[in-house]
Amino acid sequence: MIRVLKGHIVSAPRLGELDVVENGFLVLDGGVIRGVYDRLPAEYAAAPLTDYGDCLLMQSFADMHLHAPQYPMLGMGMDLPLLDWLNTYAFPTEARFADTDYARRVYRRLASDLITNGTTRVCMFSSLHTEATWILMEELEKAGVTGYVGKVNMDRNNAPGVLEETTEQSVAETLRWLDGCRFDHVKPILTPRFTPSCTDELMAKLGQIAAERGLCVQSHLSESIPEMEWVRRLHPECERYWETYDKYGLWKDHTLMAHCVHSDAAERAAMKKAGVVAVHCADSNVNICSGICPVRQMLNEGLWVTLGSDIAGGAQLPMYKVITATIRTSKNRRIVDDWQTDFLTVEEAYYLGTTSGHRYFGAGEGFAPGDKLHAIVLDDSDFPESGKPLTVRERFQRAIYMTHRHNIVAVWSDGRCVVGE
Repeated sequence: MIRVLKGHIVSAPRLGELDVVENGFLVLDGGVIRGVYDRLPAEYAAAPLTDYGDCLLMQSFADMHLHAPQYPMLGMGMDLPLLDWLNTYAFPTEARFADTDYARRVYRRLASDLITNGTTRVCMFSSLHTEATWILMEELEKAGVTGYVGKVNMDRNNAPGVLEETTEQSVAETLRWLDGCRFDHVKPILTPRFTPSCTDELMAKLGQIAAERGLCVQSHLSESIPEMEWVRRLHPECERYWETYDKYGLWKDHTLMAHCVHSDAAERAAMKKAGVVAVHCADSNVNICSGICPVRQMLNEGLWVTLGSDIAGGAQLPMYKVITATIRTSKNRRIVDDWQTDFLTVEEAYYLGTTSGHRYFGAGEGFAPGDKLHAIVLDDSDFPESGKPLTVRERFQRAIYMTHRHNIVAVWSDGRCVVGE
């Protein structure tokens, strides 16, 4: 069925570029984009039309790294460094998800908060609990969120008596979880928490499962200096952190590595060569004092960089807030680099939070013909008066900084209008 959407259409086809079609028309065929036009072609004149008036019709967001079971502790423990924060807050909170009723309540709220804030695609960590992970996937599916969810694996250095599993349990539960994943829009991804949490035996088994089942992998890399020193002690045979994944077949095309704050030139080169995707989590890196990631350098070197909220190290779930945090931290990086590094512009950061993430799921650039529609409709009419007429580009830039959830009046996910209709 052909359907037409009308509004000020804004997309980011390439890093630093913004396509703006004022009072444009976006034509859908069964939820799949046929094209974006400044004038509606005559062949679509009789098609049903949804006119969003003066609203901005923009790409939705992709959150490429967040920890679902940490949502209840949002904003807590922000004065602690990473490893202390995990032991004091994260592990005890995640342990509560053995209770499936609790998991249902939290994950239903999380799924709703994601989709109504315009995040339609995710790559997400669950806890180590199989039933709770299925519940998470189900609630995301019901809300209209698409993407990948992983049951976390962690058979060492966890939280004895609080959050723990043996190697045998971790492998068996991972296989049981995978066999029970039958969702249309939310798929499984293998998730070794990070090298310190996984024995060599478990990592080897996960690499085998990934190869046999053709699964993607997500984990953490070079987030903080103490973490990296810990990895060196655990794997003295590995010169760099990334090698602890590579030796077990987990370092491959489309592997997602969150943070990469302290990845050196050799590690970054290994990422590019293997097709590993960096997930920059600006808010989290500052909150836990991990460091300021050299995102501009990564982009200049040709790395694939995406963005993540990293709930709950990050304290902001809405990706428009993550985008502004990304811009601010890039400006801090410019200062630290003695003003030699260019900061990220609004258009660049928006690209990282939209198109760059959507590409992971096979999407094209911007509102590409042939893609299922992932979009938000943003009403900025209640923003403070500017005192002068604003261009659509200026309104877009303002919206990235000033949007609240109520400004998002419609959300399209995978070609379906899941909010506002």
